Amino acid sequence: MYLKINKQKYNIIIANSFYKRLTGLMSKKNIDYGMLFPKCNSIHTFFMKENIDIVGINENNEVIYKYENLDKNRIIKINNNIKKTSILEMPAFSTKKIKIGSILTFLN
Repeated sequence: MYLKINKQKYNIIIANSFYKRLTGLMSKKNIDYGMLFPKCNSIHTFFMKENIDIVGINENNEVIYKYENLDKNRIIKINNNIKKTSILEMPAFSTKKIKIGSILTFLN
């Protein structure tokens, strides 16, 4: 699956296992892809090697939260309803053109 932002295409990995959800982008360098955490309303950036962008989306893939260039060693909670919220982790500054209220379209 991938997400196109402007003319840039990003591969998106779905964190659909315990291990993927646990590790996410921890210890990764030169991040050039995104990771989607379905049914997730909070993340942390402990043990990250790089800053990342965070996009929170609702069940309709509407952007409800966005944080650019999130520092290491932070905890972010974006919503109380975990069943209707997902979080997308992206490379730092890759989501500049995404706005709150935008609908993201993931392609195969």
